[in-house]
Amino acid sequence: MNRRITLAAGAVLLFAMAGMAQKKSIKDSVFVLNGVTVTGYKTMNGIGHLLETKDGVIYAGKKTEVIVVDSLDANKAINNTRQILGRIPGLNIVETESSGFTSNGIATRGLNPSQSIEMNTRQNGYNISADVYGYNEAYYIPAMEAVKRIEFVRGASSLQFGAQFGGLVNYIIEDAPKNVPFQFVTSQSLGSFGMYNSYNAISGNYKKWNYLGFIQYRNIDGYRANSQQRQLSGFGKVQYAPSEKLNISLEYSFLRNRIQMPGGLSDSLFNADPKASIRARNWLKSPWNIISNNISYTPTANTTLSLNTTYLFSNRSLVWRNEDGGASVLDTIDRATGKLVTREVESEDMNSIATEARISTNYKLGKNKSTLAGGVRISHAWFKRLEGGEGTTGSDFDLSITGDWEGNLNLSTTNIAPFVENIFRIGDKFTITPGFRLEYLRSTVDGYVTDEDGSRVYSNLAKDRTFLLTGIGLELKPKSNVSIYGNISQSYRPIDYSQLTPFGVTAKIDSKMKDASGFNSDLGIRGTMKNYLNFDCSLFYLAYNNRIGTTLLTDANTGDSYAYRTNIGNSAHWGVESYIEFNLLKYRHETSKRGLSIFNSYAFIDARYTTGMYKGNRVEAAAKQIERVGIIYTDKAFSSTFQVNYVGDAYGDATNAKVSEDPIAGYIPAYTVLDFSATYRISNYAIKAGVNNIADKAYFTRRTDEYPGPGIIPAIGRSFYIGVTAKF
Repeated sequence: MNRRITLAAGAVLLFAMAGMAQKKSIKDSVFVLNGVTVTGYKTMNGIGHLLETKDGVIYAGKKTEVIVVDSLDANKAINNTRQILGRIPGLNIVETESSGFTSNGIATRGLNPSQSIEMNTRQNGYNISADVYGYNEAYYIPAMEAVKRIEFVRGASSLQFGAQFGGLVNYIIEDAPKNVPFQFVTSQSLGSFGMYNSYNAISGNYKKWNYLGFIQYRNIDGYRANSQQRQLSGFGKVQYAPSEKLNISLEYSFLRNRIQMPGGLSDSLFNADPKASIRARNWLKSPWNIISNNISYTPTANTTLSLNTTYLFSNRSLVWRNEDGGASVLDTIDRATGKLVTREVESEDMNSIATEARISTNYKLGKNKSTLAGGVRISHAWFKRLEGGEGTTGSDFDLSITGDWEGNLNLSTTNIAPFVENIFRIGDKFTITPGFRLEYLRSTVDGYVTDEDGSRVYSNLAKDRTFLLTGIGLELKPKSNVSIYGNISQSYRPIDYSQLTPFGVTAKIDSKMKDASGFNSDLGIRGTMKNYLNFDCSLFYLAYNNRIGTTLLTDANTGDSYAYRTNIGNSAHWGVESYIEFNLLKYRHETSKRGLSIFNSYAFIDARYTTGMYKGNRVEAAAKQIERVGIIYTDKAFSSTFQVNYVGDAYGDATNAKVSEDPIAGYIPAYTVLDFSATYRISNYAIKAGVNNIADKAYFTRRTDEYPGPGIIPAIGRSFYIGVTAKF
């Protein structure tokens, strides 16, 4: 990545004056010199890792990864996840942006990637999903053209950030430029299937004030019929630093969209034409709003304090003719009425407010410096779900209903969680980092749902639980650029809103379901060799107990089959995660301004049920092997990346059925996808272009029983893009 570093000529003058002062005294003088610009080029195409401590958070002994987004050649206009995040070893990506999602879901280690529900998803350090324990689904992520870096921490993040099994993903927005009162960046992109993306940002610095804001507009007609998307997103930040010790900022993020959902496909429909759609009347909107205030204070060089309060108010509304009859039922005119059947309307209002206070301090323990970091998170989320409203027989985006809702539920989650970790340094090469997190959760449900006989079933429930998460991390640095790390941390996943409410006309829910719990562990080695080799290789083991899923049972009275949601067993996930990048040109010529790198991101994952009726079966959606290999070329003006993406086969549900009438059950074949992206830079301008899915591979990554299906959700075929970026 090219970086210009402007050095003040005054610094050179000071060194010269110091040398002269040893020989003779000089008179006070004022020298005015022109600025000196030194241009250096640094290749940063690989994955880095976080420091032992950063912004008051401890990362010592944990498996961490950092992706510098500006260093990537990728289709950022549509947030192409496999190009931007694909170098994270073992990252499983649900590619469903063609069918009702504006952001692809992610997961690692054989966990469920749908809408990133197993991840703790954050932006600039604060949560951006509606409710991390009640409704942890990521409908919004920031525009990648505005993101500076992406931070990953595996399951060991549970102590500092929350109990999620999948760990942390944190999107860090670009900073305002220093000593620049006004800067304007614009990026305009065109692509296949009617894609147009316009990104425009302003930023600057004036005395003690910084500001940054961007607006992104995107329109896509869609890879499949009936899949058009329109999206407007934006971000604004104002930052005030009255002193070097105090910093105050206020941020606002928003998303507005309108998405047509083409529905899911049966196996036969997908095999005949993966671009097919038999749904033309399904629509979704999900306006998202997040306000965040952060105060950070550094009273001494060894102590930092921070206080962040975030308020989220958002909605998801949809009108559809979707799940009745499954993926193969056509949406045709009813002969009895001469009209299309009425659609169903759903609406969900999501609100949450969270405050997270942190303190970090360095202190002497014997001859070594130790670090203590802790804090408390207090949050309350409230969620209103209206479902089963009888909509219109039309085809447009109309959320009006006749009659009353079949379901009207008010749900809430209250969470209080103090946490603390401490780095004990033994010598200058070894650290031990124990910690704990105490979680209090209160969940409530109030309202009704309608039974299959038309009667209302009322609920007024509250559930309290308190649980302790503990963990420890070890790290040995035999050399300054190599570390051996290991950790084990407990994880927890409480029953969420979607698991508490009906998911089909004949489905039933176990009233005695238990929360899921378990732990993550890592053992690995990472490091660099000069500027030509970067590596991080590790073993992992994840235990996931009391997994919640569905099974088919038979009614003893009627003989009818029905889906039953309950704890279906424990699972164990183990394997290898490795990333290796080797720069051939830097190896041969260390000072070369060009780079030719080869990287290999590989994971082997064995995720299986160890108890219950599915003992020995593979966990649903868990691919055994995920490998991404790439070749990267960089020089002063030009860079390019060719990437091969291989994801092994998986199953849609825990039965491991290859063929089923159940839309979520069935085989998910392995696939290989090829991508190429390139960037050419001229002064403050850049031209970006590429081809995604070069071989036009027909594949899919998900089967779903409901939204946005049901059935197979195809991924996007071959597509092209080109764009121009300018900075003024």
